[in-house]
Amino acid sequence: MNIQKNIKVLIVDDEPNILLSLEFLMKKEGFIVFIARDGEEAFDIIKREHPKIVLLDIMMPKVDGYEVCKFIKQNKDSAETKVIFLSAKSKEADIEKGYSVGADLYIPKPFSTRDLVKKVNMMASGVVA
Repeated sequence: MNIQKNIKVLIVDDEPNILLSLEFLMKKEGFIVFIARDGEEAFDIIKREHPKIVLLDIMMPKVDGYEVCKFIKQNKDSAETKVIFLSAKSKEADIEKGYSVGADLYIPKPFSTRDLVKKVNMMASGVVA
């Protein structure tokens, strides 16, 4: 049986091409996928759907990824949610800030989709729904 069957993944990015390709990849892996185009939309989905894994861009309109990550980790209903930052911000200080706000993983863009899928699957296997 596929462990990913009931695991919800939220993809948050303001770049349509990235959203489409990640949504396709995650659905192909058997995850239940939600997408948000900015941080505000992400808040609503997180509160409503309680995803187990969030793939999160940092630079977005309205609310940035750092704020979304803080929200996830400080809220008792979502504190166990795994957060993977996918960001073009690849300086050491950006990566440190990502981890300091609670990221479980920080992957600089551009990234290998195969590598990302492997890491998401590893996190999912530790997150039994």
